Amino acid sequence: MLIDFHTHCFPDKLAEKAMTKLRETSHANPCTDGTRGDMLRKFDDWGVDAAVCLNIVTVPKQQFNVNEFAISINDRKRIFAFGSVHAANEDCENEIYRLHEARIRGIKLHPDFQDIDLLDRRMFPIYDICAELGMFCVFHAGWDPVSPRKTRVTPDRILRIRQFFPRFRMILAHMGGLGMWDEVENRLAGSGILMDTAYTRGLLPPEQMTRIIRRHGAENILFGSDCPWQSSRDTADYIDSLPLSAEEKDRIFYKNARELLQMQ
Repeated sequence: MLIDFHTHCFPDKLAEKAMTKLRETSHANPCTDGTRGDMLRKFDDWGVDAAVCLNIVTVPKQQFNVNEFAISINDRKRIFAFGSVHAANEDCENEIYRLHEARIRGIKLHPDFQDIDLLDRRMFPIYDICAELGMFCVFHAGWDPVSPRKTRVTPDRILRIRQFFPRFRMILAHMGGLGMWDEVENRLAGSGILMDTAYTRGLLPPEQMTRIIRRHGAENILFGSDCPWQSSRDTADYIDSLPLSAEEKDRIFYKNARELLQMQ
């Protein structure tokens, strides 16, 4: 079984524009056209049984529409959609309750795209409400091309959030910090904070990936590809090539996700 915990798609009418803009920013070649339909077709080819689709509110006024799309694709069988909120939207707290009532299991926050500091006090009610409701928060972690000179989510800042909000359930994308894996290995590994493997193939050396997983525990690692920016199949092949036990790989590929998503 394979559950991809870090994927993205867009409404059909917006996909082409969104993908063009993201391609220009990232200089990466996507493996889907950004639509839900093409993503599901690729999942069939790649052997992906289910996926978490992460949505991001990049400007406050998008909040309702972004989450309406998330709710519309959240079939809780093939796709488990996460919503998003923006701390500068005055209704962001109520929006989290709305997402919870719609059976959305978590939110995605991307401080670089949202142009906000994760230690900004406006973010604190978001963390409190997610903790209250048992909702997960996926953070983009580490470097991002949209703000190449300023990294907003670092291992040390994540540890400060955990200190202030111990019940807040974070999932750190990109193995805890894209391009910051020495700090992840030395500061975050062993902390018990969940991480996903998104966009690590070809960037995180397999020897260091193995060390981080062993130190952190496979029970705290979620398989993720960052589709459409890397394919689920290529990422799965990368993880499968690591010198891990069959049980460790099973935990990463699907067991952890299945438990977190409360899949039947």
